[in-house]
Amino acid sequence: MEASGKFICRQRQVVLFFVLLGLSQAGMEPGRYSVVEETEGSSFVTNLAKDLGLGQRELSKRGARVISKGNKLHLKLDQETGDLLLNEKLDREELCGHTDPCVLRFQVLLENPLQFFQAELQVIDINDHSPVFVDRDMLLKISESSPPGTTFPLKNAKDVDVGRNNIETYIISPNSYFRVLTRKSSDGSRYPELVLDKALDREQEPELRLTLTAQDGGSPPRSGIAQINIEVVDINDNAPEFEQSLYRVKIPEDSPIGFLIVTVSATDADIGVNGEISYSLFQASEEICKTFEINSMTGEIRLKKQLDFERIQFYEVNIEARDSGSFSGKCTVLTQVLDVNDNAPEITMSAFTRHIPENSPEAMVAVLSVSDLDSEENGKINCTIQDDLPFLLKSSLENFYTLVTERPLDRESQAEYNITITATDLGTPRLKTQHNITVTVSDVNDNAPAFSQTTYTLRVRENNSPALHIGSVSATDRDSGANAQVTYSLLPPADPQLPLASLVSINADNGQLFALRSLDYEALQAFEFGVRAADRGSPALSSQARVRVLVLDDNDNAPFVLYPPQNGSAPCTELVPRAAEAGYLVTKVVAVDGDSGQNAWLSYQLLKATEPGLFGVWAHNGEVRTARLLSERDAVKHRLVVLVRDNGEPPRSASVTLHVLLVDGFSQPYLPLPEVAAAEARADPLTVYLVVALASVSSLFLFSVLVFVAVRLCRRSRAASAGRCSAPEGHFPGHLVDVSGAGTLSQSYQYEVCLRGGSGTSEFKFLKPNVPNFQGHSPGPEIEENANFRNDFGFSIQ
Repeated sequence: MEASGKFICRQRQVVLFFVLLGLSQAGMEPGRYSVVEETEGSSFVTNLAKDLGLGQRELSKRGARVISKGNKLHLKLDQETGDLLLNEKLDREELCGHTDPCVLRFQVLLENPLQFFQAELQVIDINDHSPVFVDRDMLLKISESSPPGTTFPLKNAKDVDVGRNNIETYIISPNSYFRVLTRKSSDGSRYPELVLDKALDREQEPELRLTLTAQDGGSPPRSGIAQINIEVVDINDNAPEFEQSLYRVKIPEDSPIGFLIVTVSATDADIGVNGEISYSLFQASEEICKTFEINSMTGEIRLKKQLDFERIQFYEVNIEARDSGSFSGKCTVLTQVLDVNDNAPEITMSAFTRHIPENSPEAMVAVLSVSDLDSEENGKINCTIQDDLPFLLKSSLENFYTLVTERPLDRESQAEYNITITATDLGTPRLKTQHNITVTVSDVNDNAPAFSQTTYTLRVRENNSPALHIGSVSATDRDSGANAQVTYSLLPPADPQLPLASLVSINADNGQLFALRSLDYEALQAFEFGVRAADRGSPALSSQARVRVLVLDDNDNAPFVLYPPQNGSAPCTELVPRAAEAGYLVTKVVAVDGDSGQNAWLSYQLLKATEPGLFGVWAHNGEVRTARLLSERDAVKHRLVVLVRDNGEPPRSASVTLHVLLVDGFSQPYLPLPEVAAAEARADPLTVYLVVALASVSSLFLFSVLVFVAVRLCRRSRAASAGRCSAPEGHFPGHLVDVSGAGTLSQSYQYEVCLRGGSGTSEFKFLKPNVPNFQGHSPGPEIEENANFRNDFGFSIQ
């Protein structure tokens, strides 16, 4: 045995040497390679890089792979060296059975760019199995009347090796009566026949015991033995004979169980009991015994198990006809299985890319192969996908397909595709197989954030608390992931004078806007700035929107009385002649309000009076007029308190005190009261001092008014309107009122009240008085310079 093992090892080395020598002479495309069975795994087969004419590193760069039918990988590829190696030890008998030669087909797939190569691997048989008899003890009953030359079929031995390593000859042990012949069947297998060389004589030798040896053609050869027990029968001397020695039948593979295949018939020349024949399967393998059955009396052969063309296409069934004695005859039934379309196509995915970037040109999605176990038209396959998808299925090699994109994909239009690959054969009826795959379109940053509005208008009331949320901007991005994450920021203001950084801030994550400090309508009525929304893609995309913030007025300023002045000096006394008619204009209370709109609409009301019912105040313009004719009984000196109130919520107010003196005429600018006349006569030396004091107070008042006007002009210079008052629209009548010198208004005044339409502001214009030359009378308060007083509703005093 040790010598035999060394011999086999040397034989393998020689075979492998010739295989490698043959491969070295091959062309630049893979062809057929050979390897001896039982060669250890990881053994070298060939160098694919050299066979394909590629560089050693090029296989790895191009993503080379070895694929085979059914994904059973018997080979593996070393991408670094380009060597094709055995993945495992191969057993030819397990892989191919009795098929010779044993060829395993495989493909070499290069992914980038896509390329296929077909190749074959032949597994060479070695003599590693000995012949084995299924029945090691055989009994033959031979009539003594059998003439020399009569043949007797024997049960053959089985050898799973093929070619020369299969059974070559049968040898019988030395004897005087028999020799053995080695016959060859239609499938190439060899079986023994025992030949009678000399007539038997039961009386001399009633039984014989021979040894049958089956020997293969391997080197060294292997063998198996069986014992033959021969009984010599003296009675029955005729064997059954079949009408045909060979029957040929065809049967579809979908034939039902119990289907009648053929009826064999044999006759026996003997009569009586010796002529009764029974039929049986002869030397039937386990597969044949499971598939067929024969009626021992009629010779009908029926189907016992469902046939499968894809497994076995031909059956050779040996039938034995045996009489009641020891004689038998033999025939062969060759059964051909006809293919029917009973196998649906199979789809095998060789490569699959689940995520495809959008906007990519033609991209490979999958590489697949289709197969069908049926034959001819039943095995031809068409492969398709749905028509309404932006994908193409291209045939790249026999039964290999490549699934590619037909055009660039847009994730925002459709983010996912469900593709059904349908493989349909051409048989009748047609069978199909479907394979579903899902392709996801991965996002590319190709969409900028989009604001819900191009312009946002926000309103915030003045005197707000710091960090007040005043509104939000919102932008959306049609992309996904980081490409859709939007961050917000403020753009630099167009007006460099606008302190935007101290006015508002924005939340970068959600676009919420906050006022950083308290706003003052009187200082800033509105401002505008830009907002940018940028995504986090690479490169980042952005868009812009404009935000306009309107500051709403709050009633935070009380009315301010301009006339009569409230400067703490000696009160101004208005003179009214006792001959004045009812409705006589005594004076006019002039007031302004720093607010705007309704908060600056002023109304006047007589709050207190020395003699109620004598004087009245016009609610809209503050004119103080007599309510009736004066009489001698009316007091000389009157004190009036006028309330000035705005229209805000809650309303604010201011009051002013007027002193009115009733006189008989204007010959004297001032008539002393009777009770103080004597005191004034005695105080002549003090008159000079009083005049000086009055002049000083008047000068101080005039200076205060000028300073107040200058301060107000500076504060309103940015917000003041440069236009003149347009045609009046609003609640106040737009006309000029001429007040001639009457009562204590000893000068002529013209004033104009008008509202500027559309802007929500109004102006009150008090014109410069026309001063006549009174005889020693004090002209009352006099504004020498024209000054503009503007509040948020646009009131101005000139």
